[in-house]
Amino acid sequence: MPKNQQETHKIQAWSLINRKYLGQGVRVKRFRRPTRSQIRNRVLLAVLMAKDMKLSRLAEELSVSSRSVSAWVYEGRIPSRTNLDKVCRHLGYPPHVLFNEALVRQSPIVCQPTPSRFMKRTLAHSPQRNAILTGLCMVYDFSVTDVSIWIGVHPGTFRKWLHHCHLPTPALQEKAENFFRIPRHILFADCEHH
Repeated sequence: MPKNQQETHKIQAWSLINRKYLGQGVRVKRFRRPTRSQIRNRVLLAVLMAKDMKLSRLAEELSVSSRSVSAWVYEGRIPSRTNLDKVCRHLGYPPHVLFNEALVRQSPIVCQPTPSRFMKRTLAHSPQRNAILTGLCMVYDFSVTDVSIWIGVHPGTFRKWLHHCHLPTPALQEKAENFFRIPRHILFADCEHH
């Protein structure tokens, strides 16, 4: 084997070794990226993502198993009365918002007209008072601008809904409800609290 081929072979071998051992754990995502059909409780996941709270941390803070919390989000299980009270008190939402049985059962899929991507700067530069709406954009990896265009509102208006908890007119609430396929009283629950 010529010397040049040996060098190339060595480089490839080291590259594989480095990738195998050194690369592990480098690109760990904060939340696993499930397919949309795997998320049964999108509202709960949206709140957790908006609050930057991992499922394991919520489990730890509530003294329940990680498997239980995963089942609430990905399988749509409704917690026992005791755990339901704990999680609702901890996250600051009533049970009909976080664990809406009809919504969890349906688990509707949002129709995405074009590719989109959620921008992290949306969280970095502005308050996010509507955690549910912000979190849903994160769950679906939708940019705020794209969602506003798809719904048919000005991006600045949509940002007011997210960052300042402006409650839109009933007609605009209906547009958001039809797009996300989540009842408006849940989508804008944060606006009711403020």
